[in-house]
Amino acid sequence: MARTAPRRIVLNCLLDAVLAALALPAALWLAAPLAAPPGLWWLLALPLASASLLLAGWPLGLPRQYWRFAGLPDGLAVAGASGLGALAFWAALLSTGAWLPPHPGFFLMHALVLAAALGGARALTRVAAQRRAVAPQNGTEVLVAGAADAADLFIRAAAQERQGRYRVLGILTQRSRQAGRRIQGHPILGTVEEADTVLERLRVEGRLPTLLVLAGAEVQGPALEMLLDAADHHGVPVKRAPQPTLLGAANRPDEAARMELRPVAIEELLDRPQVPLDREGMARLVQGRRVLVTGAGGTIGGELARQVAALGPSSLTLLDHGEYVLYEIDLELRERHPELPRRAVLADVRDAARIRRLMEDVRPELVFHAAALKHVPMVEADPLEGLLTNAQGTRIVADAARAVGCRAMVFISTDKAVNPTSVMGASKRLAEMYCQALDLDGQREGAMRCITVRFGNVLGSTGSVVPLFRRQLERGGPLTVTHPDMRRYFMTVREAVGLVLQAAVVGTSEKAADLPELRQGGIFVLDMGQAVKIVDLARRMIRLAGLRPDEDVEIRFTGLRPGEKLYEELFHGQEPPRATPYPGLLMATPRTGDSALVGRAMDEMAALAQGGNARLALAQLGRLVPEFTHDQAPARQAEAPR
Repeated sequence: MARTAPRRIVLNCLLDAVLAALALPAALWLAAPLAAPPGLWWLLALPLASASLLLAGWPLGLPRQYWRFAGLPDGLAVAGASGLGALAFWAALLSTGAWLPPHPGFFLMHALVLAAALGGARALTRVAAQRRAVAPQNGTEVLVAGAADAADLFIRAAAQERQGRYRVLGILTQRSRQAGRRIQGHPILGTVEEADTVLERLRVEGRLPTLLVLAGAEVQGPALEMLLDAADHHGVPVKRAPQPTLLGAANRPDEAARMELRPVAIEELLDRPQVPLDREGMARLVQGRRVLVTGAGGTIGGELARQVAALGPSSLTLLDHGEYVLYEIDLELRERHPELPRRAVLADVRDAARIRRLMEDVRPELVFHAAALKHVPMVEADPLEGLLTNAQGTRIVADAARAVGCRAMVFISTDKAVNPTSVMGASKRLAEMYCQALDLDGQREGAMRCITVRFGNVLGSTGSVVPLFRRQLERGGPLTVTHPDMRRYFMTVREAVGLVLQAAVVGTSEKAADLPELRQGGIFVLDMGQAVKIVDLARRMIRLAGLRPDEDVEIRFTGLRPGEKLYEELFHGQEPPRATPYPGLLMATPRTGDSALVGRAMDEMAALAQGGNARLALAQLGRLVPEFTHDQAPARQAEAPR
């Protein structure tokens, strides 16, 4: 590119000089049709007109313009150069004493004709380039869906591609009043909600598109699902255009630039509208305070660390038992927030002496406890590890934080703690009970608040079903589902962590007085919407990959594993959900107990677990969590709730 640029600039100069020479007689004829300058005058005037324009246009960047990408700034430069060039030409004629056109408006006419010639040449070049790209003979016929601005940006990017890979048939926007209008000559055929009707009409007309392109990120959740269903019904694959910043790359004067479409991610389909969060309250909670995050290398802990770091704590301590994941999150935060005092600590939450020394050293004011063993079958295979990490580890962290005067600890729990059938779920329920009791003590004594937040699965977390399905799809299948009726709650990790911080704000402020359940040991439960059937999730992911379920990719049912339930619950039958004034947050009031009594029982259980006595340790867990029905065979549930 560097070698060809000088030749392009010279060519532009020659073309502009020719246009300037042609504009002079045209301007003279328009201004004074009967004027007849001497023959020798043309020998002076034509080179002078070209030279005047080139000299006026050089500082305005006229020779360096890329005609195929000419826009409004280029038009302004053309206008300026035309005016200055005409003025310079007139001044040169006066200074040389040459023949002057008799009409007083010649100067203005010369400038107008120059601008028309230069601007028209550039506009025609751009239109010709766009026609070659927009209407290719063999381009993929696409229907664009999204906001009008995003559709416009995609069409412009597609038009700039030399290969002309996409031919736009029409547009679906989000506003009904836009129907019938046009964007860059392409008709708006209807709204996103009318996709099925529009596609059926195009099918009848024999113009069914080969591809449906999502432009922008406005179409999400239920609207996206409706659009995908309509596309599936007509056999039209769906892909998403790049982000606007990447689309802009296709507008660069670079013949190698290429716009790449990507499949729709399942996270976009299951994502929901963002609930309003008290960002100012979060900043007041975190800013200027010492914060410790356990399990910082995990999915939830890592996102907690990111969002907390952005809120300006005075220091951030990252704790994890895994060396590599801790290194990764520490490196990421070092790059994103180099000014933030930060410390990465390799430690096990089960090591009471180590955690106590760390707390005395760091003296955190806020602790977010996300460290846990969360994979149900793995914990079933090694139940004592789950007891020691999830239950006893939580107690160790909470006690150590309370001992150093921590203001609040936020404990991340799970829907599997409700009516648990697995050791993982029961151990988290026991941890909930201890944190509830500790919170009641804190309210009475003015000591540390212990806030518990319960929610279900987060998309893309370690060991979750979405990454598993992706790996299986890459291998060509089959996708393995444990049971046709298996249901789970899903939430994006960013949304879940935002609501966790919201719960922390509410639980530690005067707003807590608005929630009488919190004074009774209540816990926060995130509103996760409707449970999703895992088999439907599998089918959708296959379709998003452009394949057909049960034809191109098999779905295989493998049976429930030990400790698994057909469906998870966010509330116990005796703790009905209670709404709060805060969107996305519900309250539950499960039973609690005396912190000293629960703590002693947990110590006994931990001693049995450390001694390797699984039978007695699990029996103690059953006494502490009486609703725990442990069965090494897969849990049986007659029917999932509709």
